[in-house]
Amino acid sequence: MNILATICARGGSKGVPNKNIRNLAGKPLIAYTISVLKKWGQASNIITSTDSPEIARVANQYGAETPFLRPKEMATDTAPKMPVIQHALKFCEEHYNTKYDAVIDLDPTAPIRTVNDLDQALEKFIKTKAQVLYSVTVAKKNPYFNMVELDENGNAHLSKILKSEYFRRQDAPVVYSINGSIYVFDRDFLIDAKSLHCEKEKIYIMDDIASVDVDREIDFQFIEFLLESGHFQFD
Repeated sequence: MNILATICARGGSKGVPNKNIRNLAGKPLIAYTISVLKKWGQASNIITSTDSPEIARVANQYGAETPFLRPKEMATDTAPKMPVIQHALKFCEEHYNTKYDAVIDLDPTAPIRTVNDLDQALEKFIKTKAQVLYSVTVAKKNPYFNMVELDENGNAHLSKILKSEYFRRQDAPVVYSINGSIYVFDRDFLIDAKSLHCEKEKIYIMDDIASVDVDREIDFQFIEFLLESGHFQFD
């Protein structure tokens, strides 16, 4: 299977400045994602899509390719991610003179994943003939139990209501949060996709520790604690 691995890492970051290349337990944050892809060994090319020459330099140092710098219009705070991955796919197919079967995208801000996670995600993607598969974790809050919305009068109501109300979270239907760690796309679906959501949309479930994402300073410190204390170990 001809797989393109993408790591999308723009230079601007407000919550944690320079987080993609900030030192985490001895090496830059992005290095953990590059490392797991290299150990996995199933991607024909591992590329980083970035607008930052410094991120590109660090990514190259740890073994990812940076065949282009991302266009500035795709590196803003409001730029959606799907066009960024599509741009990388189209560029790489021309640059490497190949056609990929699938694209696996890993977010560098979610470094706690293993080779086994990638194996299991790809296996399910192939087995279910998915158009897209992404990683999730069981949601801490449940729209059938303890998530509310406001109506036009400012009154709060449960976000989702069935025929009977649930009084224990354990009895409510299970819902999942997309954790942003792993995305696997069918190439022919991705190339023109307008949305992540589609007819054949599958999930790969990860635990809440593996789903920690660096969005705030405290997230960075927590992941560093997990790694340095031995609470999480890579393959």
